[in-house]
Amino acid sequence: MIVDSILYYRSKDPGIGGLKLHYELRSIYGGDVIGGRDAFLNLMRSERLMLAPKKPRHTTDSNHLYKKYPNLIKGVTAQYPNHIWVSDITYIWIEGGVCYLHLLTDIYSHAVLGWILSSGLNAKYTLQALEQAIVIAGGGNLCGTIHHSDRGAQYACDAYIRLLVEHHIRVSMTECYNPTDNAVAERMSGILKTEWIYGMSLFKDEQEAREQIGKMIEFYNNERPHMSIGMKKPIDVYYGEVPGKSLWKK
Repeated sequence: MIVDSILYYRSKDPGIGGLKLHYELRSIYGGDVIGGRDAFLNLMRSERLMLAPKKPRHTTDSNHLYKKYPNLIKGVTAQYPNHIWVSDITYIWIEGGVCYLHLLTDIYSHAVLGWILSSGLNAKYTLQALEQAIVIAGGGNLCGTIHHSDRGAQYACDAYIRLLVEHHIRVSMTECYNPTDNAVAERMSGILKTEWIYGMSLFKDEQEAREQIGKMIEFYNNERPHMSIGMKKPIDVYYGEVPGKSLWKK
C-alpha cells in the first residue's frame, strides 16, 4: 500500500522528494501505518524510488535601455500574501524548438499566481501573467505589493511598468549581475523542471506543453507540500492558512 501510494504521487509529480512524500502520507494514513522517516526512506531506496541529484539550469538577458529600478526586497521577508511577487521567464524545450514559460509567484505563500506559455519572449506574454496575478489578488489598489524581477526588458518596458503603477504596485529589480537576487522566482522554475519536465519525454508541441504544465502548476499549488511553509500547500497559505516553520536547513 505504501509503495502504491508513492507511485500515485509520483504519477502526479515525478520529482517529488522522499521527505515530502513521507510527510504527506503520514498526514493521510497516520504514523502507525507509514512509520518513521528513516524507515520510509529506506523503503524507497530498496524499491529504487529515490531521486537522482538535481541539475540546475539558468538563462537571463538584461541588455536594454529602459529604466532599471532598485532592489526593494534585499533583507526583506514577506509578511503576508501579495506582499512580494517575483517573476521569471524560463525555457521549455519541445520537439523542433523551444517555448517560454512566464511565471509570477507570491513569495509569502509560494503560490503561482500567473503563468503563460508562449512561443516567444514578447513582453505581451509577460504582461498576461501579471494580469492573471492582479485578478487573483482582487485588482484595484495593491499598494501593499512589491513586484520583483530581474532586469529583463519584458519587466522594464513601458507597458509592464504602467500596469504596475496603475495598481500602485512598487517596482523592484535585481542588482546588476547578481543572479541570487531573484532566487525564489528561479527556484519555482527549477521545481517544475527538476520534479516534472526533466523526467518526461520531450513535449511534441506547444499545446501539449501548455496542457501538461497547467496540470503541474495545479498540483503544485493545491496538493504539493512545500518545505518553506512548513509542509503546507501554497494555495492554502495564500488564502489565509498560517504557514508552518520552514524546514529548509540553513
